[in-house]
Amino acid sequence: MQQPFATGVAMALAAVLLWGAQFPIAKSVFATVDPYHVSLIRYAVATLLLVPILAWREGPAALRYYGGGWPASMLGLVGMCGSPLLVFAGLSATRPEHAAIIVSLQPSMTAIADWARHGRRPASFTQACIATAFVGVVLVVTKGDPALAFGKGELLGDLLVLVGAACWVVYTMGTLRFSGWSSLKLTVLTLVPGSIGLAVATAALVALGVARVPSARELGAVGAELAFLALFGVLVAMICWNAGNKRIGALNSMLMLNLVPVVVFVIGFLQGQRFEPVELAGAGLVIAALAANNLYLRHVHARRVHP
Repeated sequence: MQQPFATGVAMALAAVLLWGAQFPIAKSVFATVDPYHVSLIRYAVATLLLVPILAWREGPAALRYYGGGWPASMLGLVGMCGSPLLVFAGLSATRPEHAAIIVSLQPSMTAIADWARHGRRPASFTQACIATAFVGVVLVVTKGDPALAFGKGELLGDLLVLVGAACWVVYTMGTLRFSGWSSLKLTVLTLVPGSIGLAVATAALVALGVARVPSARELGAVGAELAFLALFGVLVAMICWNAGNKRIGALNSMLMLNLVPVVVFVIGFLQGQRFEPVELAGAGLVIAALAANNLYLRHVHARRVHP
């Protein structure tokens, strides 16, 4: 049993490292290709690769929705189109560290959404952790000075990332109704409508003059970065995450997800960026609060299983 668990930890950690690395990499690409086309390229490439993989592993019949087309398509538009589009649009206006910290709030956002939807009130300890994490995010985003955040225009980017993160929470909660589908099938059959939505949205933004179709030369200049974002940031990371989650369980996986902002801050430091004490304090609050809540949930789960 120890071997599968260690393998699961390694695979989940690989996904976390890839997701953490994609924030600064994507930010650097935006100087050449706008975030809308970057999102479209990432998900279109992943879709084109995963569709034949699903047909090969589970048979051509796995590509059929069997009555689940409408809900799966809606989820795909929210999670595979709205979420990446908003997160990357926000990232283009803010800093990778801000985006990573905000995205790391998704477990807390899920608890709040579950409370609102099903009336399952989180434990007092979880509520305290959510409040602490929120304070930490405010410190990171504003650096202790809200006027500074407004002045730099980063706040709008942070808000877009927050809405994009909320879209992913909606997607994650909505996928529970597809328990009969494999994780690969669920990914592909929501990825297809999401990619179509990204194509339509990007075309509309080009027509409105908000986005610009990149030239072949521009795409070639950031080809390696785009390949990383599509192949590793989406395809490999999602496969590693699903495989790791199956081996170590959701609670352990979510605990490791808290490492994403740590990875982003470390990369920024290695690139020569220096952070203000209030930013580090805020990041520490977020990571500590989320980690404490995950450890608490693991403890509660263990007591239920082994009373």
